[in-house]
Amino acid sequence: MKRRTLVSLALTLAAGSALADKVVNIGYSGPLSGGAAFYGKDVQSGIDMAIGEINQAGGVNVNGEKVTFKLVALDDRYLPNETATNVKRLTSQGIDVIFVPHAGGILTVQPLATRDPNFLLVAYSSEPKILEAKSPLTFMLPPRYDNYIAPFVSTQMKAFGKKLGLVGTTTAYGKQWTDAITDEWKKQGGTVGSNNGVDYNTTVDFSSAVTKALAEKPDVLFVGGPSQPTALVIKAAREQGFKGGFIVMDQAKFEQMTNIPQSYLDGSVGVLPTVQYPGSQAFVAKYQRLYKKIPTSEAALNYVGMQAVARAMALAGTTTDPVAIRAKLGQAVTSLPKSVGIYAVKGVTPAGHLDADVVAASVQGGKYTRLRLPNMK
Repeated sequence: MKRRTLVSLALTLAAGSALADKVVNIGYSGPLSGGAAFYGKDVQSGIDMAIGEINQAGGVNVNGEKVTFKLVALDDRYLPNETATNVKRLTSQGIDVIFVPHAGGILTVQPLATRDPNFLLVAYSSEPKILEAKSPLTFMLPPRYDNYIAPFVSTQMKAFGKKLGLVGTTTAYGKQWTDAITDEWKKQGGTVGSNNGVDYNTTVDFSSAVTKALAEKPDVLFVGGPSQPTALVIKAAREQGFKGGFIVMDQAKFEQMTNIPQSYLDGSVGVLPTVQYPGSQAFVAKYQRLYKKIPTSEAALNYVGMQAVARAMALAGTTTDPVAIRAKLGQAVTSLPKSVGIYAVKGVTPAGHLDADVVAASVQGGKYTRLRLPNMK
C-alpha cells in the first residue's frame, strides 16, 4: 500500500476548533544552484505564487475537506540522476504530485511515476519524447519544441540567407534542438557549418566558440540555453561584427536578456514574451509585485499547472490518487478563470499535454511580430 504519512492534517490552536485544513505537500525537483539556477527558480516562483493565491483564498474543497498546499523544493542541479534521487525522497514522504522542469530529469523519472508509490509528474519541458513515452501519469505544460523548427528556419532563411552557424548549449536537450534545426535547415535548402556548441551552464566566456562559428561566415546563428548565458552568446557575436539573424532556442527568453543592449536582439526569432499575451496582464502585475521582475513562461505555465492540479483534485474528490487527479486535468484547465488561465487553453490532450496556442515572435526595433505556429499534439 502506498504510504501517505507526511500528507498531514494541521491542528489549530484556536479555542473551540476541531481539525483544521489538510495541508498537501507538492514536490519540486529542479536546478536551484549552478548555471541554470535562474531558470529553476523562475519555475519554482510560478508554483509558489499559485500555492500562495490558493491558500490565501481559503484553499480548495476536496470531498468536503478544506485543502491548502505547501511546496517541498529540492535542488537537482540540472542532473537527471539527482532528479531521480529527489523524486524517490519526495515519494517516500507521501508526495503525490511532483514538478520537474528539465527533459533529462523528466525522461529519467517518467518510468517511476507509474510504479508504487505512483505520482503525477508535472513536466516543464518541450521535449516531444516526453509525450512519445505515453506515460498515463505525465502532465506536460509547454508547447513541444518541434512546433518552432520549420517556421523559425523559413523565417530566418528568407530574411538573412542560407548559411547556418551552430552555437547551442551541449545539454541533452540542446543537442536535440541542434540536430532538429540542422536537419530542417538542410531540408529547406540551406547549408550548415560545424557545431561549436558549449555547455551554457558552466561556460563563462563564449567568445572563442562564437569566433569559430563566425569564421565560417554564417547568415544566421542558432543559439540557446538558459536566458542569461544565451544573451552573452548574442553579445559576443554582435561585438565581433555579426550582422545576421539568430534562431533562439525556446529555453531562452527575450524578456530575461536585460544584460545586453536590446538592439542586439534585432533579427532574432524566439518565444513570444509572456507579457505580450492578451490574457497575461493580471498575472504579470501580481507577479511583479511579488518578485520585482518580469515573469517568463517558466513562471506563467507552472503557475497555470499548479492551479490546474488544485482544481483537478477538487473535481476528482481526492488529493492522494494521481490517476483520478490526472483524469480531471482537462476539465480543470478549461474551467480556470481568465485571470488564472493566462493563455488560450483548450484542454489537455489524451497524451497529457496542455493544449494551448503556440505563439513565437521575431524581433525588430525592439518590437515583437507574432509568428503563429502549428500546434502538434
